[in-house]
Amino acid sequence: QVQLQESGPGLVKPSQTLSLTCTVSGGSITTNYYYWSWIRQPPGKGLEWMGAIAYSGSTYYSPSLKSRTSISRDTSKNQFTLQLSSVTPEDTAVYYCATRAILSPDFGSWGQGTQVTVSS
Repeated sequence: QVQLQESGPGLVKPSQTLSLTCTVSGGSITTNYYYWSWIRQPPGKGLEWMGAIAYSGSTYYSPSLKSRTSISRDTSKNQFTLQLSSVTPEDTAVYYCATRAILSPDFGSWGQGTQVTVSS
């Protein structure tokens, strides 16, 4: 079974860039027809899909975050990375990485999540 683990700083200052890495084990991020996503949950709010990188390397972003979001991958390390620029306290959230197959309505595997707080 695929396992995902988020890593990165838990505290980021306003206007800086948030950078998180998801390390995948038990499967390859280049496996056909799988998408690898970043999802966040601000305190007291629901889950928000931020974007994804496909098995092919193509990227997809939430329209509301597209101007500040970049997702990339390192296939040699089986990792994919989120960068969110110009953060504000409203970007404080638990950040998750997750994966799903192309025709699946649900995310089959999730990381445990990592808390990121934006504060000076």
